[in-house]
Amino acid sequence: MKDKLEKLLDNAYAPYSHFKVACIIKTKDNQEFMGVNVENASYGATICAERSAILSAISHGYKKGDFQEIHIMNSSSKIATPCFICRQVLIEFCSPDMLVYLYTKDKEEKHLLEEFTPLVFNEDNL
Repeated sequence: MKDKLEKLLDNAYAPYSHFKVACIIKTKDNQEFMGVNVENASYGATICAERSAILSAISHGYKKGDFQEIHIMNSSSKIATPCFICRQVLIEFCSPDMLVYLYTKDKEEKHLLEEFTPLVFNEDNL
């Protein structure tokens, strides 16, 4: 997975932050959907790699609960976690015990989604 992510990083478009991110989300039927961050001069129009990957899967017919794990690599030397917008999207479609793998070119960590989202905002709050 790490090799795929390293190649995918080349597709990221980050001319402003120079912080490239690549993501692969894996479904329970072992399909993989890729995403990269795509920045915009109007920063609010930027899309994160995690959302790019999961929304691609949704557009291909996958639904809430169909996801097994997510792999995220960034171009810096430090491990980075998903932003809070991405965490909210992940909460919407993935189970709290989904595996989240974080990478740099030299490091790797494994977590559960619930570690990043201890107090969730979901349909129970509506």
